[in-house]
Amino acid sequence: MRTAALALLILAGSLSAAHADRDYPWCVVGDDLGWPGECMYETREQCLASASGRWNTMCDINPRVRFKQQQVPQPGAKKSQERRW
Repeated sequence: MRTAALALLILAGSLSAAHADRDYPWCVVGDDLGWPGECMYETREQCLASASGRWNTMCDINPRVRFKQQQVPQPGAKKSQERRW
């Protein structure tokens, strides 16, 4: 029994490590999930399916992804002045 529990724990750790390799765009958020929630969904539809039937949850854009989108330079934005010798 302990061996099975240990194997399950190791498997769960490796699965969460796979999700940590990138920031997925959608999160299930709710009071019991902490911040930023469960951010492991490629599409809004996947997120909604996971949130369905769970009390007090909803889907939102991953805040880490939203912040990165805001940091992308806008086309036509002024570049810093460069000195050319």
